[in-house]
Amino acid sequence: MSKMAEMDQTIKELRDAAAAINSAADWLYQQFSGTDEEPAPQPEETQAEPEPKKELKLEDVRKVLAERSRAGYTAQIRELLHKYGASKLSAVDPKDYEALLFDVEGLNEF
Repeated sequence: MSKMAEMDQTIKELRDAAAAINSAADWLYQQFSGTDEEPAPQPEETQAEPEPKKELKLEDVRKVLAERSRAGYTAQIRELLHKYGASKLSAVDPKDYEALLFDVEGLNEF
C-alpha cells in the first residue's frame, strides 16, 4: 500500500473516531443535562439524505483482510472466519461481510 493510500485510510479512521466521540458527547450531555427535551436537530442533518448502503463484495472484504493480514493479524483473522462458520473467506455468507469487516476493523484497537 502506498504512503498516500495509508494516509488517506488514517484520515478516514480519524474522522470516524471524531464522529463517534461527538455522538458520545451528545449522549452524555442528554443524560446529564437535567432536561428531558431532545436537542434541536442540526440543519445539516435534516437536509442531508441518507446514503444508500453499497453492497459489499467478496473483493472488498478480501482487500481489507489482506491489509490486516500483512499487518500481522493473520491468526486473529482465521479465528474470525471460524466465528462465521468458514475456513476461508469465500465460504463466508455474503450477509455476514459487514459484521466480519466490523470485527476485523476492531483488531487494530488492541
